[in-house]
Amino acid sequence: MPIKLGVRELVEFTLRAGDLGATSNSQNTALLGAKIHRRLQKQRGDDYQKEYYLDLPLTLHGHDFLLHGRADGVTLAETQATIEEIKTSDTDFEKLSPNKLTLYWAQVKLYAHLLFCKFPDLTTITLTLTYFQTSTEQVTQSDQTIDRQAAQDFFQQVIDEYITWLTFRDDLRERRDPTIQALTFPFGHYRPGQRELAVAVYKTILSSQHLFAEAPTGTGKTISTLFPTIKAIGEGVIQRIFYLTAKQSTRMVAEEAITLMASQGLKLKSITLTAKEKIQFPEEADLAPEENPYMLGYYDRLKPALLDLLQHNDQLTRDVIETYARKHTLDPFEFQLDASLFCDVIIGDYNYLFDPQVHLQRFFATPDPENFFLIDEAHNLVSRSRDMYSAAISTRPLDHLIDLSQELPQVSRKLRQRLRDLRDTFDDISEPLQRAGKTDSTFLTPPADFEHDLSRLIEATHDWLVDQPQTPFTKAMLDYYFTAISYQRIGEYYDETYRMRLTIDDGNVTLKQLCLDPSAFLADSLDLGHGAVLFSATLSPLDYYQTVLGGGSDSLAYQLPSPFPPTHQAILITNYIQTTYKQRQANLANILVAIKNLVDGKTGNYLIFLPSYSYLLTVVEAFHLAYPHIATVAQQSQMSEADRQTFLAQFQEHPTQTLVGFALLGGIFSEGIDLKADRLIGVGIVSVGLPGINPETDLIRDYFDSQGQPGFAFAYQLPGLNNVFQAAGRLIRGAQDVGIVLLMDQRFTTSRYTQLYPQHWQHYQRLYRPEQLGPAIQAFWRQEESL
Repeated sequence: MPIKLGVRELVEFTLRAGDLGATSNSQNTALLGAKIHRRLQKQRGDDYQKEYYLDLPLTLHGHDFLLHGRADGVTLAETQATIEEIKTSDTDFEKLSPNKLTLYWAQVKLYAHLLFCKFPDLTTITLTLTYFQTSTEQVTQSDQTIDRQAAQDFFQQVIDEYITWLTFRDDLRERRDPTIQALTFPFGHYRPGQRELAVAVYKTILSSQHLFAEAPTGTGKTISTLFPTIKAIGEGVIQRIFYLTAKQSTRMVAEEAITLMASQGLKLKSITLTAKEKIQFPEEADLAPEENPYMLGYYDRLKPALLDLLQHNDQLTRDVIETYARKHTLDPFEFQLDASLFCDVIIGDYNYLFDPQVHLQRFFATPDPENFFLIDEAHNLVSRSRDMYSAAISTRPLDHLIDLSQELPQVSRKLRQRLRDLRDTFDDISEPLQRAGKTDSTFLTPPADFEHDLSRLIEATHDWLVDQPQTPFTKAMLDYYFTAISYQRIGEYYDETYRMRLTIDDGNVTLKQLCLDPSAFLADSLDLGHGAVLFSATLSPLDYYQTVLGGGSDSLAYQLPSPFPPTHQAILITNYIQTTYKQRQANLANILVAIKNLVDGKTGNYLIFLPSYSYLLTVVEAFHLAYPHIATVAQQSQMSEADRQTFLAQFQEHPTQTLVGFALLGGIFSEGIDLKADRLIGVGIVSVGLPGINPETDLIRDYFDSQGQPGFAFAYQLPGLNNVFQAAGRLIRGAQDVGIVLLMDQRFTTSRYTQLYPQHWQHYQRLYRPEQLGPAIQAFWRQEESL
């Protein structure tokens, strides 16, 4: 299958020069531009063919490509033709940079070559560049005439430049592939389950399918997925791996796995993508693009910088990117994205593939069978993807803008009116709700007039922002503008899997497009590559995750047993404790005594997980009063990275006194932390982790009920149980770890839950009376000491 190469993509890769523009300038190009294109195309004659598709098969440096694109308009005669290219921007035509005009003309010249190839009788083609200035609606039109030879010469010039970089990339691959073929598993032996997982991953790649795999802690799932996928690169089955996850800590594990393989001779290019707000240089933060030295002349310095970077480094971590970005005076965020085009492994956040508003256009504009996706900690993608495909907009910032605009003469009359129009529409939508004395409502379809008034505000803001100085009002207006665009873009996905939510809170009216089931959108994203493996230590039940993560009926499922002996961990369930919301206070004394029994069993470090922050504070306070001599540490509502590290640092090896930590179930300490050996010997979990009853989760429940699925399980039980599994998974991190998981909720003993327990939990023990707990704990520790 040939590799698809877009005309615009080819032009921008080979001919870009000059400054790096502000991404904010192009936030609504696709939305507004499409409307303008349609308007102008309607004005053309009957023989005008709009969105004219052109393609040309090519073989470049041994690779088959299909160069393709759509000319905005083509008019054909017997020996002559006209190609029109329409461009839209808020910049005055006379102020367009020379390079921008070069790119515009280059695109239409390549279309001309493709048209000459399609019609051998053509002798000349008129190239028309139509430029629409959005801020003034001024149309500027320019023409050039090109003959067949000139178009061929220009095409060859562009292709020769592309081949230079294609050759460079192929040289990197020729250096890479022998080292992959010689690579052996980087450990002396496979842990239990590792070989089986690696084989399952490899077979998934060969069959171009999607695999959902549960690989419990200790399996070594990162190396077990990366190693076979890299081996598939060496055999030419795929060429690029995207290792995507939700947490920085898991990205670091992937980096460490590649470092380990590199120490054994592997030579491939890997890069870890960092969010813009983290990698941008501090001195860039308050600079406009036209004042930013890292953006001015960016493309003039880019290619030498890429050569320098790639010739001297294989692992492109954040530190490496920042070092070379400073050396060559380049914006580090954009530099890493440009460097990623030459990398074999790209490590980053889920949103680079799945988020429709920030996904990597350079990789995911069209399907590419050379890409393969490894999705780590896939259980996190359920809630994350709902957020990606949902959007909300509120009146409070709008009211602030209206108030400020009255006092500022530089605010145009049109912008003031559009702000008020949108506020009036909010009032019209919320008026029935307010009249009924209610604070929230749900409906199936978006309000009729809202999109119209929102679009008019976006256009007015877009026009007004041109050349505006940076002021507090401009920044606030820009923030609301981006919120409005985000809301509008998500509206393009609105279908039967969505509901509209209208809420009123202290006068603030919020309209939200809530995505209940993003599985079809996730499936579309996964289909952009050769295949995918979605894996986690907790992915039970697998059929649930296949359903909600877009697996489809032909996806594969694989479940590994824990590599550690089940006897290393006691699972104790207090059948006498009830932690439903109404029963929590009445059961507080039993919970405190159960925690005390747990920590009395052996001196060491313990973590107790609570279902809400308010209840956490209640339990901590009561525990202090009851047992003031026991050292405690509690999660705070807001914690910086330094605060988190300070919290974890208190769980030291070989403790001489007991420490009890209190943390939020489903929070920052319930997954992604690694307290090995005796840094943690006991975990207590209060409640089954159900999300609090709320209207939005109820909508998810009702939606899945209507689809013939168990709605309560999908919306409440299974997400809560995953939080429990993750929290319990903090305990046994290695082959020598031992400890106790204490489940404090009688619901854990019901078949609704026990049927979902993983294999290494099947030895759980029910305790029906408080006096049974202490002896059970003591018995476990005596048994461990005797081994």
